[in-house]
Amino acid sequence: MHKHRKRRVVLVAIVVTLFCASYAQHRYGNKPLMTGHMQDKRLNETSGIAASAINPDIYYVHNDSGDTSRFFAITPNGTLKRTFYFKGDPRASLGVTDCEDIAVGPGPDTGKSYIYLGDIGDNHSTRPYITVYRIPEPSITQPDSIVKAVPLHLKYPDGAKDAETLMVDPLEKLLYIVSKRHDRVGVYTTPLTFKANDTLTLTKRCQLHFSGLPLFKWITAGDISKDGRQILLKSYVRVYYWRRNGSEPIWQTMQRNPTRLPYEEEKQGEAIGFTNDGKAYYTTSEGVYAPIYLYQLPAIR
Repeated sequence: MHKHRKRRVVLVAIVVTLFCASYAQHRYGNKPLMTGHMQDKRLNETSGIAASAINPDIYYVHNDSGDTSRFFAITPNGTLKRTFYFKGDPRASLGVTDCEDIAVGPGPDTGKSYIYLGDIGDNHSTRPYITVYRIPEPSITQPDSIVKAVPLHLKYPDGAKDAETLMVDPLEKLLYIVSKRHDRVGVYTTPLTFKANDTLTLTKRCQLHFSGLPLFKWITAGDISKDGRQILLKSYVRVYYWRRNGSEPIWQTMQRNPTRLPYEEEKQGEAIGFTNDGKAYYTTSEGVYAPIYLYQLPAIR
């Protein structure tokens, strides 16, 4: 290409990029608020975040592979308030293999809130089953840091998958798992009603395709708002948003084109979660003293 023409093309590309960035900021809101950093070195590979339903201004987080069967309660500025331990899988040397996401929602007892911790990571797609732990949500003021976890073992109907997204639909009472890799990711469900150590086969609902380069478009986290009306999925570089129409299944909602929301690209962002009121969302990433970002949801028609 001729040198002068090449310069013009580059200039046009820069102008278009700046215009798109300006438009996105105008439409989707300003940059996020950094509310703090993870303030304890034990929080070094944060992979999931979920708002407590009974402890005001408390969020549950956890590490992924290499950690034991535990999770943490933090404040929005990253202060560690409690560490909770549970009995994991005796066949796993650390009690868990690779916990990748966490969610809060209803369970077997009406009026009670439960934590769902997903030991669902499988980088090489070789695990014979994955496990989700259901834990009655504890008060951070209780003296005992040991909590009771009910395990549910799950298999995929189409072979082992790596996944980093676990969500709870409070309306249809379903657990959602979204696989991470490949050109299309799978959306799978299973009922919230299960008994300890059940082994069930997930139901495959659909596949989703996201544009972008491999790795960057892999789905690393997700959440459903407490009222069941809003859905978030994120990759390493983007956040996708849907609003549910009426009582349609979440998996049908996610087959529509999503809205892209603001996202401050992180070192290895693998956690996203709504605030309790559904008006904003938090993200954070792996790494010691990782920053915590709060995004206000824009007005979306």
